[in-house]
Amino acid sequence: MPHRNNNMRIMLHRKNTDEAAHHSDQGVIRKLIPGEAGALAAHLLRLEPDSRHDRFTGGVSDAFIVGYARHALRPGSVVHGWFVDGTLRAAAELHPYGPRTPALAEAAFSVEGPFQNSGIGSELMGRTILAARNRGIRLLVVRCVVDNRRMQAIARKYRAELRFEFGDVVGELANAGPTPLSLAREMIADGHGFVGSVLDLQSQLLRSA
Repeated sequence: MPHRNNNMRIMLHRKNTDEAAHHSDQGVIRKLIPGEAGALAAHLLRLEPDSRHDRFTGGVSDAFIVGYARHALRPGSVVHGWFVDGTLRAAAELHPYGPRTPALAEAAFSVEGPFQNSGIGSELMGRTILAARNRGIRLLVVRCVVDNRRMQAIARKYRAELRFEFGDVVGELANAGPTPLSLAREMIADGHGFVGSVLDLQSQLLRSA
């Protein structure tokens, strides 16, 4: 979703910096499928006003969020979600800009208030960097308001060098291109996410029985 300013640009070059874990202690990370636009919308609607402002770098209506969620799961995009007891509580979106700029993509992150400062944002950043790497993306644009210190701290963890330019936060992050190992890591993570979601569903069914 394009906005006018307050961008954090992360350049992905040659050095491997992806380090996300396969699971969090509380929930399961997995990729969303197109049929889960409703879950993404519900998550974004639950964001507190400050978190909603940080996510969209400005105020947006509920109707806008519902429409945005339907578009966010379009072909070519990769959206990782963190599910707790079957409910989406955090998301990381990777949206390529298109065939004319195949090495450029936009990323966005959102974590519901009760789960912030738990480390899940950092894990989702790692998953997004890995997905970008495996798709040949070398420049990742992250929307970030200037006073969003949490997002800037996560970027620094992944060795992004941040600087201010005309109201924007700009960071450069070195990263390698895709390799058989990095592709295997994503496949393994996807497998863990699928197994985790099945176990989570079984646990919910047992609790409701």
